[in-house]
Amino acid sequence: MQIRKLHMEEHPPINLLLLADPSEKLVSEYMVRGECFVAVDNKQTVGVYVLLPTRPATVELVNIAVAECHHGKGIGRQLVMDAIKNARLNGFKTIEVGTGNSSIGQLALYQKCGFRIIGIDRDFFIKHYTEEIFENEIQCRDMVRLSFDL
Repeated sequence: MQIRKLHMEEHPPINLLLLADPSEKLVSEYMVRGECFVAVDNKQTVGVYVLLPTRPATVELVNIAVAECHHGKGIGRQLVMDAIKNARLNGFKTIEVGTGNSSIGQLALYQKCGFRIIGIDRDFFIKHYTEEIFENEIQCRDMVRLSFDL
């Protein structure tokens, strides 16, 4: 498997991006302002993430997703570690990520990769999404924010 920056002439893997964020509007905004990276295995895109500069010296890891048929193979961890590497190479001092309170697997993954919880944006998903989101039989209401010092 190879992780690489999406080429300008390539279409972004919208189906994967929407797995991480069901809002086409927000995904489109991220794609304009951020850099997209894809994981390719046997000429098939199996994962994606976007690095989005947010403040001086800070970048946010957004829209990280792995195709469902490739879950459990360590691709998510490889994507997170690649994002950390690229953020560091681009001179950022901090990388942040946000995920839903109901995203139990993602919360565990980010912490295993060295991220620390820095805050909770209460009712983020209630305020910013028109449809209710449920994961693991839990309503996704709050954004859990995590950070990693590079």
